[in-house]
Amino acid sequence: MRSENSPQWLVILAFLAIYIVWGTTYMAIAFGLKGFPPFVLTAFRGVIAGSILLIWCLARGEKLPGAATIGNASISGVLMLVGGTGLVTWAEQYVNSGYAAIIMATEPFFFLLLDKKEWGNYFSNKWVLGGLVIGFTGIVLFFHYTQATASETKDAGMLLTGNLVLLLGAILWVVGSLYAKYKLDHSHSNTLTTGLQLLAAGLFSGLIALFTGEWADFNITTVSLPAWGGLLYLITMGSLVAYMAFTWLITIRPPALVSTHTYVNPVVAILIGWAFANEQISLLQIIALLVILAGVLFTNIPNYKLAKG
Repeated sequence: MRSENSPQWLVILAFLAIYIVWGTTYMAIAFGLKGFPPFVLTAFRGVIAGSILLIWCLARGEKLPGAATIGNASISGVLMLVGGTGLVTWAEQYVNSGYAAIIMATEPFFFLLLDKKEWGNYFSNKWVLGGLVIGFTGIVLFFHYTQATASETKDAGMLLTGNLVLLLGAILWVVGSLYAKYKLDHSHSNTLTTGLQLLAAGLFSGLIALFTGEWADFNITTVSLPAWGGLLYLITMGSLVAYMAFTWLITIRPPALVSTHTYVNPVVAILIGWAFANEQISLLQIIALLVILAGVLFTNIPNYKLAKG
């Protein structure tokens, strides 16, 4: 759908989805983990959401693409939704939802560092270079303040591990996004491609759960109602609404504008975690969050100017 033909109300709803809904999925993951092991949770989420989208596409008469397109969609889906979302889910066993959202807010920095084809534009700009320095300073500060807060607890080591896994998740999300950008055949519908990504990610998560023993320890009859609620929310709002909104928006709006969700998601996640799970965050950690977001803002200033022009 072309930008000028997109209903304004639908665009606004899509932005609300990636601003608000994505911020709340971190808490939904925490609820899901009350009854599901991490990769079992990711497997259910991906297989169910992906199957729904593919069945919808086939019912409308769309044809499955060739093996090359299915392969590229699967690779990008596994990188983004297993390497990214799956690792977030695993890390939230040890890191609260607000912390997870803060670390994932570093994704724009890795887009700059890993998108080699754009290095000439990125690293010749003072705003980008300054933003990178500010942003990574914020990351270091957040890690430091988080470890200082947890230094007296027995889980301090796993907290650090969880944060490092989250950082790896942010990197893999970016790698998957860039792979999709440069390798994926965009002649097929966004719904079909997204369905393939989700289904591949769900199946791969199921394999990981098999090799790590999660399926052997999982008993579906003992899953609590809050955990089922978390899974349902992740499928409907996280995957079918927010993820679809994101993949649609980047086709009709400047990426610099769509990426503003990285400013809002951590704030929403922190507020939701505080309100519904009594998650605590210190003033120093909030300061580190503001430093990270300032770095993201600086790195995007050239894109904002270009979009405005």
